[in-house]
Amino acid sequence: MSQAEIMNWTALYAATALVCMLALFLSGTMVAVQLWRERFWRDLGSVRAVVMFVPGTWWRWQKLYLTGTPVILAIVGAFALTLDW
Repeated sequence: MSQAEIMNWTALYAATALVCMLALFLSGTMVAVQLWRERFWRDLGSVRAVVMFVPGTWWRWQKLYLTGTPVILAIVGAFALTLDW
């Protein structure tokens, strides 16, 4: 591989990491806001509710994060098209 191709791949991986971190932050923030609005602490009255809180919150975050995948791919793909290969 040439030096230009190595630089392009490095830039592509850096852009992907940046956009994924942004999606991670935004989805985490949205889950926190949703939980705050629902006042999740009111529903933690039993042991079962406390135990099921973590997987339920994880699933909620996963749904939000994974819905961003097409957008992440589109942004990184558009960036890749601007590079000189």
